[in-house]
Amino acid sequence: MDYEQARFNMVEQQIRPWEVLDPKVLDLLHKVKREDYVPRVYRSLAFVDMEIPLGGGALMWAPKIEAKVLQSLQLRPQDRVLEIGTGSGYFTALMAHQASVVVSVELRADLKDDAERKFKAHGLSNIQCRLGDAARDWTDDGGFDVIVLTGSTPLLPPAYRDRLSPGGRLFAIVGEGDAMAATLVTCLAPATYRSDRLFETSAPALVNALAPERFVF
Repeated sequence: MDYEQARFNMVEQQIRPWEVLDPKVLDLLHKVKREDYVPRVYRSLAFVDMEIPLGGGALMWAPKIEAKVLQSLQLRPQDRVLEIGTGSGYFTALMAHQASVVVSVELRADLKDDAERKFKAHGLSNIQCRLGDAARDWTDDGGFDVIVLTGSTPLLPPAYRDRLSPGGRLFAIVGEGDAMAATLVTCLAPATYRSDRLFETSAPALVNALAPERFVF
């Protein structure tokens, strides 16, 4: 398989048409080898416009989603990033190339260990992997400039919004069923936030994600 041609086609046929035009993002998509983070059995599908299974119901975002979210975050070299759901590690790696440090929390030990091996192989020393349940909050590493939830959540946990530093950005896919919105929350000032709906999508929910109370009769 000609990976470089497939990567070029992915960028030109999937990413650019989705209005991802930031040259830093496009250059990074060529630099970070997506095929190295895809499960081996699906490597031939690394550049296809689809979600790739990671086992246990977890999915790797489609390439255009990864690119769109990365562009919306506008990462800076000084940013401290918190990622909830390491998954394949590919989006973690993309962010690590643009930020100061990425703290990535994964509930599944197999995914965490596999991602750590990939990060080490690629010389990414500014990623700190954690094992734990962070669907509603993560108290161990302080505040952050950027927070990303890679799984969906029916309700956005207020604890994560409160962990943003002024100017910080929080990305989450919020909602249930077919009514999910990719949402970017920006901290304009202490306790002052703006929420922007970026696009409609769907994604598996984080295990133990915050959900509305259900009435039981």
